[in-house]
Parts: sequence; C-alpha cells; structure tokens
Amino acid sequence: MAYRKFKADFLFTGLEMLDQGHILVTDEKGIIQATIPLQEAGEDIENLHGIISPGFVNCHCHLELSHLKGSIPEKIGLVDFLLSVIKQRNSPADVILQAISEGEREMKENGIVAVGDICNTTNTLDQKIKGNLQYHNFIETMGFPEAIAEQRFQDSYEMFSHFSAQSLLPARSCSIVPHAPYSVSKKLFELIANFPGNNLLTIHNQECEEENIFFESGNGDFKRLYKSLGIDISFFKPSGKRSLESYLPHFHNSQALILVHNVTTNAEDLEALKGRVHDDRNPTTQTINSYCCLCPNANEYISGMLPDIDLLIKNNCRIVVGTDSLASNHQLNILEELKTIQKKFPHIKTKTLLQWATINGSHALQVDKTTGSFEKGKKPGVVLIDNVDNGKLTLRSEAKRIL
Repeated sequence: MAYRKFKADFLFTGLEMLDQGHILVTDEKGIIQATIPLQEAGEDIENLHGIISPGFVNCHCHLELSHLKGSIPEKIGLVDFLLSVIKQRNSPADVILQAISEGEREMKENGIVAVGDICNTTNTLDQKIKGNLQYHNFIETMGFPEAIAEQRFQDSYEMFSHFSAQSLLPARSCSIVPHAPYSVSKKLFELIANFPGNNLLTIHNQECEEENIFFESGNGDFKRLYKSLGIDISFFKPSGKRSLESYLPHFHNSQALILVHNVTTNAEDLEALKGRVHDDRNPTTQTINSYCCLCPNANEYISGMLPDIDLLIKNNCRIVVGTDSLASNHQLNILEELKTIQKKFPHIKTKTLLQWATINGSHALQVDKTTGSFEKGKKPGVVLIDNVDNGKLTLRSEAKRIL
C-alpha cells in the first residue's frame, strides 16, 4: 500500500493544534493512517507551508440559489431580502444547473467536504448524485396558515422521496425541516416533528429582531412581508415570548437541532435553550441536541449585524459554521467565514475556529464517523491553509484541497 506523508508549520487534527514536529500519514485514497512524530516518518515527506486541517463542514447552504449571486443588493434587511429571493429565484433551468455545478466546484476547491444543504426544489439532485461532496439534504417546508399545512407537508414529502430514493446518496441523508418560526404553522411544526426518522433538523433562528417583535406582540416588519405575499394573518396570536422560546416546544427532546444565524439571540433565549440542550455528561438524557450555526458573511450582507459570539461561547453553545447562499454571500468558502469571525472577535483562537468548521460541524451533520478529524480510518479530506502568521489566520489566508 502506498502512503502519503504531510508536514506543515502546524497540523490541526480537528481536536488539537500540533507543531511541525508531527506528520500526517494517509493512504493513496486519503484514508487517515496516523499522526506520528517527525523522527519516525522516514523519507518522502511532502513539505507544505501553513496549517494542514481536515476538510471543512458547511452546516448551512442553499446551493440551489447559486444563480442569484450578485442579484440582490446588500444590507436591505431580512424582509426585503426574502421578498427579493421569492421574486428572482426562478430562472432558466440551464442557468440554475450551471450555477449549482459551479457553486459545488467552488466549495470543493475551498476545502469543504460535507454540506448541510437546504432544498426547496430537486434542482441540486443530479449534481449531488455525482458524489463530489457529502450532503445532508434538508428538505425545507413552509406555510404559515394552518389550512395549508397538510398540503405543504405532502409537497415536501414528495421532494424528500425523490432525494431518499437515490441509491447513490448515503442512507439517512435527508430530513424534512421548517424554514423559520415566522413561516411555519403549529400544525406544520407537528407534522415535521412527528415524521418518522426525522431526527436531524435545522431552522433559521432569530436572524433579525423583527422576528422576536412579531412573536412578542404581533407587530413589526413581518406584517409587511405577509401583506406583500397576500397572506392573511388575522388568525395569528402572538405568544408574548421571544421567538426561540415560542417554537422550541414543537420539537421532541430526542431530535438534533441546528439553529442557524442567531443574530439577535440573547441571554434570555439561551436560558430557555439550556433546559433543552444535549448533556455530554449524561448521554441517556433525552434532550434536544442543539448547535448554533454562524453564517457571518451572510449576516453582514443582509443586515450588517453579527451574532454575539462571545455570549454563545460563554453559554457553552456548540458552534458550527455555514456559508448560506450566493444570494447572500460573495463566495461559498468556510475559511472566509472564519476570517470574518476572527476580524470581529480577534481573541478567539485559531484552534477554536477550526474546531467549529471541522469536528463540530461533522457532529452536527452526523457524519463524524468519516469526517471532521484526522483519526485512523476516517476520510475527512486534507486541506492546506496558507499565508498564516504564527498559526493565526490573515487576510491573505486561503484554503485549498490537497486530498
């Protein structure tokens, strides 16, 4: 069996940061064999400059919206952004499919190996069958009026069936998930939560303060959204609580939940979540296994606001990273997301940022048996991050796939 041996200034294993005295050993297919001391490595070592890391995990993407790149103005706010996506998402099929192919190529070249992808159509299916990246397909459903819940769920189930029927896609690689608290009725939440095997869920959470205002009082800019869409919301009765606390009870305690964006999530929200989060010290406890997904470049694009990441860290939230879509981002590149976080929160260590983008993401998407860390038998991909300064990311840092 042929082996490849990699040495760099730093070797990040997914769990810890090692110095240049350590070597990564893989077979020719990229399956991890070991990390060993330099003095035991022998010859034929590939010397690289920068940080060697496992491949990145993109926990939140909308690959099917790649054709909208550059078509929506920046910093227009969430409601106008949503209205723009709805108006512009339909394009000629060849344009959509080409953009999907290019978006996936970009992710692969930038070191992404696994993706949690939001699907409102089957447009990405043919591309995913090629097996270039590992996907968990989140079949997204929405419908705020109770009367349409059954039909909307049935539509999503049919799409789910198209994805799950493909033998080339991994088993259990699909879920039916809610779009956002303000777009899913109580009945639709129940259908989603009670769908057999629906154990990995995601939801757009508290992307703007208007979401909280809507649940607390029924007022705010979301009323304009419904009016623009011609949706009568006279039936809606606000809970008097913030968004997260209002919808959490819809989920079962055994379900895993990736909360995406969290721009206006505060200490009160995290207190509500604490009673529902996974406890690693007591794995028999049936509690929601939650992750907070950061998409900082999309947040900057839509509103110019970022989550209080320090607050999430202080509350021991398990953090992962996503790119969102090219409708709300200039690239599908996890390293660029980490660089944005580091710029705003320079005290966060590089090791921590990379953990969020690798091992944490692989646990969140439940692909940690194969990805996320350099452990024997895994095939997590090998990525080189160059132009680093004493192990710290710089504006010039770029990531490229080695294996």
